[in-house]
Amino acid sequence: MRERLSVTIVCVDAQEKIRACLESVAWADEIVVCDSGSCDETLAICAQYTDHIYTDPWRGFGAHKNLALERASHPWVLSLDADERVTPPLERRIRRILEGPAEADGYHIPRRNYFLGRWIRHGGWYPDYVLRLFRRDRGRFTERAVHEAVEVDGPTARLEEALEHHTYDSIAAYLMRMNRYSALAAGEMRRAGVTFRPWDLVWRPPATALKMYLVRQGFRDGVHGLALAGLYGGYTFAKYLKLWELQAKGGP
Repeated sequence: MRERLSVTIVCVDAQEKIRACLESVAWADEIVVCDSGSCDETLAICAQYTDHIYTDPWRGFGAHKNLALERASHPWVLSLDADERVTPPLERRIRRILEGPAEADGYHIPRRNYFLGRWIRHGGWYPDYVLRLFRRDRGRFTERAVHEAVEVDGPTARLEEALEHHTYDSIAAYLMRMNRYSALAAGEMRRAGVTFRPWDLVWRPPATALKMYLVRQGFRDGVHGLALAGLYGGYTFAKYLKLWELQAKGGP
């Protein structure tokens, strides 16, 4: 007998991408949307696909995704961001898992990440496995400020079928997110007791860029790969610079 699936989505001001996400999981038994204060047409679009829509103050990535998880009602959960899409092959694979018996309690799914409209195949951007499909009573997100992940109490396996991640559509979009994520990451490092050293600003940014561009063969993605290597180096510089700022102020 086929088990049932809940899809959980967290979002805010995602009118440009949320419809494609919802369309890709319209076959699911339940869609739960947890919004954090959209001012655009996001909620109106979501209402065309589900009645399970909630609006709450932002709790942080891991905590907000756990809130969505608590509101799901079916044994299996697929957790998505608004800029992600389930491909037809992945849909078919998930359907087979639900028909059982499942070999694991959680599944790592490869992501095809897109930058400026192009699928980035190198530089560490693919296959970019993420654990997103899991039994609801066995999985929970770590409540980190950034780079949250699912922890599953049980065996896990990897799928071959991909999830699409349509992330940065412009350089401006990347820079806006970099500013936010670097602040969150610096705060997390500060709380973990990481100490800033001036040399962090000297060697870490170029090391990040060179690793992405040369070691992980980002150069094979052409100018897109070069741009990403430079942007990631800049992110690393900003993260440690903000750590220095927090340390100088003596704040948390």
